[in-house]
Parts: sequence; structure tokens; C-alpha cells
Amino acid sequence: MTKFDSAALLSPRANSADEGAIIRMSQRTRELRAAGQDIVALTVGEPDFDTPLNIREAAKEAMDQGFTHYSPVSGMPELREAIAAKLRSENGLAYQAANVVVANGVKQAINNAILSLIGPGDEVVILAPYWVSYEGSIKLAQGTPVVLHSNVAENYKVPTARIAAALTPATKLLIINSPCNPTGAVWNRAELEEIAVLVRAHPRLMVLADEIYEYILFDGEMISFGSLPHMLERTITLNGFSKGFAMTGWRLGYAAAPLPIAQAMGRMQSIVSAGANQFVQRAAVAALHGPRDEVETMRVQYQARRDFVLAQLRAIVGVVIADIPGTFYAFPDVSAFLGKKSGNHVIENTEQLCDFLLEQHGVSIVPGSAFGAEGSVRLSFAASSADLKKALARIATGLESLV
Repeated sequence: MTKFDSAALLSPRANSADEGAIIRMSQRTRELRAAGQDIVALTVGEPDFDTPLNIREAAKEAMDQGFTHYSPVSGMPELREAIAAKLRSENGLAYQAANVVVANGVKQAINNAILSLIGPGDEVVILAPYWVSYEGSIKLAQGTPVVLHSNVAENYKVPTARIAAALTPATKLLIINSPCNPTGAVWNRAELEEIAVLVRAHPRLMVLADEIYEYILFDGEMISFGSLPHMLERTITLNGFSKGFAMTGWRLGYAAAPLPIAQAMGRMQSIVSAGANQFVQRAAVAALHGPRDEVETMRVQYQARRDFVLAQLRAIVGVVIADIPGTFYAFPDVSAFLGKKSGNHVIENTEQLCDFLLEQHGVSIVPGSAFGAEGSVRLSFAASSADLKKALARIATGLESLV
């Protein structure tokens, strides 16, 4: 009897899905730790703070009150209204509750948006370095990613002229992530207004504005793209609770969009997962209505860590790094170390460099190739000061040992 091979049944979509370098490095870190090695992990973008107490208490109270049943697919009315009010008051975005779709994390909101807009033949412009989920979501929708690269000398922000040159009649979506994961770059008002001019000239073009790191801003001003003149109807705004409120495991994000697109996103979500759980949504209402003292405390501590990490990286000869006005990531250019040797082994790319630092120096970071930027690496400073001190010393020792 012929042996049944279930792997042969996998779709091209499943075979092309990549777990990604972040997951690979995290898994290898766990394996080495299980084997008894001391590893400092700076791979995952997860706050090391606990969720603020008022939010946790609101979730417990909601469970006790029976908020443990199915919720409306696009979110509970109270939360949608609270989000719309937040966007109006804090971001200058004139959304109503009907424009808001609550999702099981921002990743789902990204997929909802792209699946609602993009199909075969549609092009999506991505500004590299970029968050890894964008490209995968576009390919899932059978769209065409158009990746525009920038470098450290440009502060990792693609100049408007290059964006203009990439736009075609097939371009349907432009993704802007500010503050940006992985680089920490923040687009200022003048830069965003230049992009808005391009958008107005292309009647088929929408913008996906990912603003999940808005509360982790150190320098400059947070500008929501949709708040610019005539951009509200051209923008899908993404945000959530995981980063600013230290709620990563709660899995709650949202999008706000023109009504036809918001309704389509709700339909997409209904196929995949239905609504987010009720008691987490009730906790999110408490987060939006409650005090922001702990949010600000976290931001201040991230800023102190940012200053330390920048100083330590800039002290390593060969490392080049731009300023970090937002997020809790550093994205240094380490291309000067590629082609160097560790013993008889040549370090040819950043994946090998990260493997070398992990295996031989006990620090786990992510290769820039995961973000469309070979030559750089990403490290998260959402970690304790003690771990950061240890990790930066190990990185310096490792890089300086290469010849």
C-alpha cells in the first residue's frame, strides 16, 4: 500500500509561508537556554512591564460580570466608541464608531485591510526597512509587494521622489509605519505632507498608516497621516494596545477606515475569527478612559534605555546607527563586519552574524534581512537595564573579535 503523504497536499500558500527570522532566533534561544546556556534575548518586541493594574482589574471585573460570551464581529459598541473618541481627541481623526473595526491584534487588522483592498494585479508599496507582516499579508492576498529601500544615511526614510517614481496605475496601497518598527524612524509633518501630495495625485491610492508605537515617542511630534487635509478618506489607521499599554498577550488591535472599507474588513474578520473576546475589550475601554501615568512611566524608561543603547552602539568602531526618535528598537548598520572572519569561518550576511553572536557570545538579535534590509540588525531594548548592559557588552566583544 502506498504511504499517504499529507505534506504533498499542502497548498503553494502554505509552502510559501515563512515563520521568519524572529521566530527562528527566538526558538534557537529557547533551545540554548534549555541546554543550560546564559542567553540574553533582544529579539521580540514585547514590553517587559506588566499591564497597568487598572486594566487588569477591569478585565477581572468584566469576567465576574459575565462578559465571557461572543462579541459583535467588529467589536463591542462601547469600545468602538471609546476608540473613535480617542482618535478624534488625540489624533485629529474625525472617525465615528462605525468606522472602527476591533481585531484580535494588529496583525489581524493588517490582514483585514489588505484582504479587503488587494487582489491579483494590485501593487502595494512598502517602505523598507518594514515590519515583516506587511509583505506576507500582501502575498496572501495575491497582490504584488513593491519594496522601496532606504539606508541609515537617509535615517531609514525613503525619499518622496523615490515613492513617486514607484507609483503606477496598478498601485493601490502605500504602507507607512511611523514610529517605525524596526528602525525607530518617525516621519515629520513636512515629510508626510509631501506624501499626501502624491496620494492626492493618484485617485486609486489608499494609505495604510500603522501607528501602533504612537505612545513610545521620544523626539518630535506624532502626526497621524489621516489628519492631513483630504487624507481621512484615503487612510486606514492601524493601532492597538500591545505596545503603549504593555498588553501584548491580550491580543487586541483595531483599524479605523472609511465606512465601506471598515464594513469590508468586518466581513473579512467574520470569516477568520469573529470578534475579540469581551473581557479584553472591556479592559481596553478602561485603558482608554483611565490614567496614563504608567504609560508615561514606561515611555520615560524606554527613553533612558534608548540613550544607553545608542551610546554603547556608537562606541563600537564599524557600527553606524541613526537616531531613534521612537519605538523600543535599535537598527544599527553592521555591514562593515560582513566578510570578516571568526576563526576560519567567514561571516557573509547578517543571518550568519546573528547566529555567531548567539552561539558564541550569548546574545540573540534579529538579522535585518527579515525586515528587507540586509546589512543591519534589530535589537529590542524592551528589556531590563541589566540585560541591556550585558547584551551590549557581548555584542561589542563579538564584533570586535572579527578579523
